Amino acid sequence: MTTCNWTVGTYLAQRLKDAGIEHYFALPGDYNLVLLDQLLLHPDLKMISCCNELNAGYAADGYARATGGPSAAVVTFSVGGLSMINAVAGAFAEDLPLIAISGGPNTNSEAEWEYLHHTLGKVDYSYQSEIYSRVTAETVIIHHPSLAPAAIDRAIDTAMLRRKPVYIEIAANIASAPTSAPIPRGFARSATSDPDSLAAAVDHIAAFLNTAERPVLIAGGKVRAASAEESLRELAASSRYGVACMADAKGLLSETHDNFMGMYWGPVSTPGCSEIVDTADALLFAGPIFTDYTTTGHQLCFDKSKTVIALPASVQLGDTCYSNVHMNDLLEALVNKLNPNNGAVKAYRRVSSPKHIPQPGKRGDALTIRQLFARIQKVLESDTALLVETGDSWFNGMELSLPDGARFEIQMQYGSIGWSVGATLGYSLGMGKGRMIACIGDGSFQLTAQEISTMIRYNVNPIIFLINNGGYTIEVEIHDGPYNNIKNWEYAQLVEVFSAGEGRAWGCKVTTEGELDKAIKDALKHDGLCLIEVIIDRNDCNVNLLRWGNQVARNNSRPSRSV
Repeated sequence: MTTCNWTVGTYLAQRLKDAGIEHYFALPGDYNLVLLDQLLLHPDLKMISCCNELNAGYAADGYARATGGPSAAVVTFSVGGLSMINAVAGAFAEDLPLIAISGGPNTNSEAEWEYLHHTLGKVDYSYQSEIYSRVTAETVIIHHPSLAPAAIDRAIDTAMLRRKPVYIEIAANIASAPTSAPIPRGFARSATSDPDSLAAAVDHIAAFLNTAERPVLIAGGKVRAASAEESLRELAASSRYGVACMADAKGLLSETHDNFMGMYWGPVSTPGCSEIVDTADALLFAGPIFTDYTTTGHQLCFDKSKTVIALPASVQLGDTCYSNVHMNDLLEALVNKLNPNNGAVKAYRRVSSPKHIPQPGKRGDALTIRQLFARIQKVLESDTALLVETGDSWFNGMELSLPDGARFEIQMQYGSIGWSVGATLGYSLGMGKGRMIACIGDGSFQLTAQEISTMIRYNVNPIIFLINNGGYTIEVEIHDGPYNNIKNWEYAQLVEVFSAGEGRAWGCKVTTEGELDKAIKDALKHDGLCLIEVIIDRNDCNVNLLRWGNQVARNNSRPSRSV
């Protein structure tokens, strides 16, 4: 972008581009209209207009996942910003560098004691920033154009370094004010380890692991936050250890390699996997998050005294903690320090059983959830991204085998139902080549369905399997009640409603195996959004959801210690 008259808004636009952003998600409101005008002046940024602010935040979440870099969403003050905050909280929980940008009141309003619309009815307009401070790594309010460049750069720096959301608020009368030209700079920096601490940690850990007979490497969800995916895969290949993924880390390790044992998820692990992990004489966890969801109600049984836990900026072995040791540096160093050892792999092969994939039934047979996912397995390719919404799709998705290069996306830490629709939009725009497949339950879909119209508007082409089983299945298995029932919709017909004669979207409803086969064949050939509504019996769910739900419910219902 070349200009002689830089403003706060055009400066921000250039910095978004410098950070690697090509699309931003936006909703207009009178506090951000001038800011949007300024952003639109940048020829290399494209505004994606969403249906509501929550969905814009979810779309930015998906975009950051797809690109591996930052994303941006632009909203108006208060009614817009507070609507989006749930999505920003999810991005914080999931370690995504989402840049939340809001217009703000005129800089004179508070000093002149003006009551303003869209606010809480008090002359105090710092509350949105204060609320965002709980779900972001940094908040900045820009009230003077000369201070804008440093504040914007600092916020983007923080997002990139900490892999967390940040909040930038720009007063309505400041967005078009003149400011400094952006000096060329980069934002893709990474923190470095303390060399002494790193060397000591590597020596200690290597000595421990090299004495083991059956060491195991387990990937956790924080690997992506540490930008350590590549070094993790390299270590998995060079060490020849038995390897597994926690549920929030599926896709981070090659599932075609002969040392991959599957998913480590307590009682709902891949058959044979938890037995090997829990009896291993040495474990290396990379980026674990031991929540009630990732541990199936805290039911993991590994020996903590025989465990190395590597987090994004520290590592612990036994009682010894090494701080300022970054995971990527640690894993890279261990590649040349660990002796190859496939003892755990040999043990796993003795206890594992072949994966059972159901054979297709007759064309007229009613659909089952197993038959649906057996067909999804067949269409996965190296450039596919598979996104699964909170619910039964988690468990069915975990059982699929990913080709090398395929991506798997899940929001397990935050688990906000409805996330998937907006995230599918953002991911589809950010992924470049390949195709997105999303598995979304009917209950989740009803929360954020209108973003289908945005996908049609911008010609993105995901294949969405809308699983219609009449309610919130995951909640049913944790704790059932009439609140888990929902009103049925004609989901496939919504494609026609949202298209209104425009775009290339296509939708259908399927009830039998033959209808599903035809729908998938048509979808793979169709260049546009495809929504396949799949009718599934309400009681048809993955058996692991039943087991997992029972354990999570038990954990939730523990009596209070104070009673």
